[in-house]
Amino acid sequence: MAEPVGNNDKGGDTAVSKVVSDFVDGLSDEHRMLVVLKAQLYDGTWEPMLDDLRNRLAGKPYIFKLANRIKDDIRRIEEMQEFEAEHNIDLADYVKV
Repeated sequence: MAEPVGNNDKGGDTAVSKVVSDFVDGLSDEHRMLVVLKAQLYDGTWEPMLDDLRNRLAGKPYIFKLANRIKDDIRRIEEMQEFEAEHNIDLADYVKV
């Protein structure tokens, strides 16, 4: 079972729901890379990364150059963004760098 990377402990063991741990365990390397980039380069938010990818697709200026699979990365980010909102978590707390 995945454990949070940060110290989210408030005096006892932090229980990670099975849904979250199953989701994190099922993330591909590509998904994990995006979570790490979100945490390290985009101040922990998805929107600037999505903006970069969409701007790159549109031929507009962008900040960070990800791999050629932009549409796939956008789909992955939107999926993880939805999961985070649904479960009120930040996947960066669960994906080890």
